[in-house]
Amino acid sequence: MFTKSLFLLLLLFLSCYTSFSTLFNPPDNYLISCGSSQNITHQGRTFVPDSLHSSLVLKTGNSSIATNSNSTTNSIYQTARVFSGLASYRFKIKSLGRHWIRLHFSPIKNSTWNLTSASISVVTEDFVLLNNFSFKNSNASYIFKEYTVNVTSDFLILTFIPSNDSVVFINAIEVVSVPDNLIPDQALALNPSSPFTGLSQLAFETVYRLNMGGPLLTSQNDTLGRQWDNDAEYLHVNSSVLVVTANPSSIKYSSSVTQETAPNMVYATADTMGEANVASPNFNVTWVLPVDPEFRYFVRVHFCDIVSQGLNSLVFNLYVNDDLALGSLDLSTLTNGLKVPYFKDFVSNGSVESSGVLTVSVGPDSQADITNATMNGLEVLKISNEAKSLSGVSSVKSLIPGGSGSKGKKKAVVIGSLVGAVAVVLLIAVCCYCCLAASRKQRSTSPQEGGNGHPWLPLPLYGLSQTLTKSTASHKSATGSCISLASTHLGRCFMFQEIMDATNKFDESLLLGVGGFGRVYKGTLEDGTKVAVKRGNPRSEQGMAEFRTEIEMLSKLRHRHLVSLIGYCDERSEMILVYEYMANGPLRSHLYGADLPPLPWKQRLEICIGAARGLHYLHTGASQSIIHRDVKTTNILLDENLVAKVADFGLSKTGPSLDQTHVSTAVKGSFGYLDPEYFRRQQLTEKSDVYSFGVVLMEVLCCRPALNPVLPREQVNIAEWAMAWQKKGLLDQIMDSNLTGKVNPASLKKFGETAEKCLAEYGVDRPSMGDVLWNLEYALQLEETSSALMEPDDNSTNHIPGIPMAPMEPFDNSMSIIDRGGGGVGGNSGTGTDDDAEDATTSAVFSQLVHPRGR
Repeated sequence: MFTKSLFLLLLLFLSCYTSFSTLFNPPDNYLISCGSSQNITHQGRTFVPDSLHSSLVLKTGNSSIATNSNSTTNSIYQTARVFSGLASYRFKIKSLGRHWIRLHFSPIKNSTWNLTSASISVVTEDFVLLNNFSFKNSNASYIFKEYTVNVTSDFLILTFIPSNDSVVFINAIEVVSVPDNLIPDQALALNPSSPFTGLSQLAFETVYRLNMGGPLLTSQNDTLGRQWDNDAEYLHVNSSVLVVTANPSSIKYSSSVTQETAPNMVYATADTMGEANVASPNFNVTWVLPVDPEFRYFVRVHFCDIVSQGLNSLVFNLYVNDDLALGSLDLSTLTNGLKVPYFKDFVSNGSVESSGVLTVSVGPDSQADITNATMNGLEVLKISNEAKSLSGVSSVKSLIPGGSGSKGKKKAVVIGSLVGAVAVVLLIAVCCYCCLAASRKQRSTSPQEGGNGHPWLPLPLYGLSQTLTKSTASHKSATGSCISLASTHLGRCFMFQEIMDATNKFDESLLLGVGGFGRVYKGTLEDGTKVAVKRGNPRSEQGMAEFRTEIEMLSKLRHRHLVSLIGYCDERSEMILVYEYMANGPLRSHLYGADLPPLPWKQRLEICIGAARGLHYLHTGASQSIIHRDVKTTNILLDENLVAKVADFGLSKTGPSLDQTHVSTAVKGSFGYLDPEYFRRQQLTEKSDVYSFGVVLMEVLCCRPALNPVLPREQVNIAEWAMAWQKKGLLDQIMDSNLTGKVNPASLKKFGETAEKCLAEYGVDRPSMGDVLWNLEYALQLEETSSALMEPDDNSTNHIPGIPMAPMEPFDNSMSIIDRGGGGVGGNSGTGTDDDAEDATTSAVFSQLVHPRGR
């Protein structure tokens, strides 16, 4: 009996020992304190000085140590190693495979260097981790960067590169082995849905690692030393979630999901729908994550059903951006139980929305008995690009002085010279042949011979009696198919070489902006005309859709407050549109984020009025209304005279017909400006633009972003924050300090009331753009004649003596089709007669408001 009991105790001991021994013990575990003279304990781990580590080699021409003499704590941020030239750390690797590289930076204040303005670049032998990062534009006291790199040699070399006449510094470094099965080689790519393989050959940067509903977790709570942040500041609507918790010890790990996947404290907390069984079945819980739109992202979503009381009761959907990632997700069926962790990996394929955010949402399945959804954790990792970079488009070779691969350099020069000579001869021959073929093809597609074919635009254009379709010839030729669009009033057909010359071969120094559609460059035509050149990305489905939409809209719209299309180029399967150049750029750059002088109040009102006129025309000027769907300060551009024009119609959509109240459509737009009713119900009306314009008005007044996650929670969303002050009658307390004492209170009150009405929760309570325009011009008149006016109580013009009102005229629907007689190229020439006359015939204060449909 005693022997049997002893045997059982031994088995229990062995099982306990086995469970503890399964915790991952990293073969490589470098925790380095740079510049320190002694060991430092940080979050329960010991960091060793870089000068004392036996398996670490520091190679540098000149390095110094910066010390924070004011600090009383023994922290890894108390010292820093400062390099004035190229320097590197070489780590001996015991076990090949993925490794975490964690870099800690804090610009220590000292009399020798200004580390705040130091430009930091860090590379491995293959990947660029950081390129020209600086604390200059950051309020953070320290920065922590985490990367994941597959090490395939016996040494890992981290090289620190200072910029010209600057230094580079580092406070602490971690190089730690990653469990082999933590990151797979394959994940599901979205849009289009297909397997994405080869992840093991790429590098990652951790952008977000969130603990839904739970507290901050550090290396003291995570056996792999990871940090998990609380998710609250990234929720689109904070009130939309209800936090649910469970005992961490109740989490039941499986063979496929272990504690290395995520700590049990992540799976023991969750965000669920705070308004379960709401009226709208399309209600989703959404996290909005600002990202760099030029990169792909690895997205890992963690689930654990700690909500349900029984199996098969919780069924919901998961969305990444606009894509359905998982439909009818039943966790208990997948895991065969409750409180059993589960995760799923995705790759957000290609550029995300032009607003530069990645969204992840959960929402109830329409067939589910219970309306609820949940999420426990979320990881978002940036994926290295084709240049093997996680920061910009420069490669390691281009960043390191002298480049890499110096071995055999002389031999390479000799071989390269010979190969180059042969290549030049072949290139000349090919060019001659191509030029000859191009000239022949151009003659064969002359107007007399009726050439046609357009390789990327098989859609009907307004004002034509037939639909243009692809021809077989267009697939065989990369040369001009200009004639096929000559009668579509898209403007001038540019040759690709003309575009190349205008943009200096798409010089990056001329880059104006980047979005899901592609890139926008500043260009100069042969006659000196400045233009904006939008070059579409043919690999982006979103870009193609936006281009098609923009062409549909611009082919039937012309207005002095809408950015005009000058022409296009479709050679070589390119998707290029040429617009009038707006010399003063986006409105946002005149409000914040750029070193530009502040706009006076009157100028701000005039800009808002111009944008409102453009939107009012969209809503009422065509035979069927057009909803912009992406109204924001970056899509309101200013010309050389600071006249506002609405731009970027890539997300625009035709409004409801006379017998409809709304258009049902998938939610698109920019978070911070998005109409909450449209977001909840997926029902689009002109009032969605009105809400977005209300956000713009608050942005113009307060000079801060629509969303700023760095601020306290109640200040993150400008619409909610400013509305709270407006309702208290204290809007002047949060307006731009440059306007203090320079705004007539009556004008400010009218402006605030207008913005408040625009931001009403329900569209039915919001004014039309015509009413918004009326009130803004009233606010401008109050500002201009402030000494003679009393504070207004309503929208009536009776308070403004001496303002002549133009006679009422019927609305002219002919403005919906551009003047076929105009052939001018540029902002308003040739096609601006209708709207110019319209503005001229109305009063200076209430232009465009005399039309019955405008009210």
